[in-house]
Amino acid sequence: MRLVALLVAAVALGGCGQSTTATTTRQPARPAAEFAGGELTPPLRAPPIALHDAHGKRITLASQRGRYVLVTFLYTHCPDVCPLIAQNLNLALKRLGPAREQVRVLAVSVDPKGDTAASVRAYEKRLRLRPQFHYLIGSRAELEKTWIAWRVQAVRSSPDVVDHVAYTALVDTRGKERLLYDSSVRAAQVVHDLRILLG
Repeated sequence: MRLVALLVAAVALGGCGQSTTATTTRQPARPAAEFAGGELTPPLRAPPIALHDAHGKRITLASQRGRYVLVTFLYTHCPDVCPLIAQNLNLALKRLGPAREQVRVLAVSVDPKGDTAASVRAYEKRLRLRPQFHYLIGSRAELEKTWIAWRVQAVRSSPDVVDHVAYTALVDTRGKERLLYDSSVRAAQVVHDLRILLG
């Protein structure tokens, strides 16, 4: 299958900016015959995440051990790419049926100023995000710590636009990054790969 190209520049369509300065070194090592996403060979230990959601609940990646976790980076005021990513990951949860209980989505904010608890709760309601979808927020210092660990840059290029790298990593039950998807990730790809991994 075609190797899913991870964005080397900012994801950056329209509202997410057009900068080419934000880069990531997280690239699939080789294509995998069976996976729709780009397989990391060997799998990498996923960096830590420890933030809280819009309801005040502290969420860590470590506490998700034993589940598959989709980690992505979004902001609520993004007019194009971010809501598409969120909708596709949410649709993947829906299509998994009861198996979704073994899967979580952790969406890390790239906009500490705009992603308030109230704006995230409104976003969750508007997109009808499932309970397995956790949108994580925090102070700039807290979020920057996570961005650095995951090699994500987020730069405000105007009052309403944040240029950022937008990829999704699939972390396995042992806490290792197995697959990567670019900003055009589709629900069907994620469901296909999770069904393989879930057996």
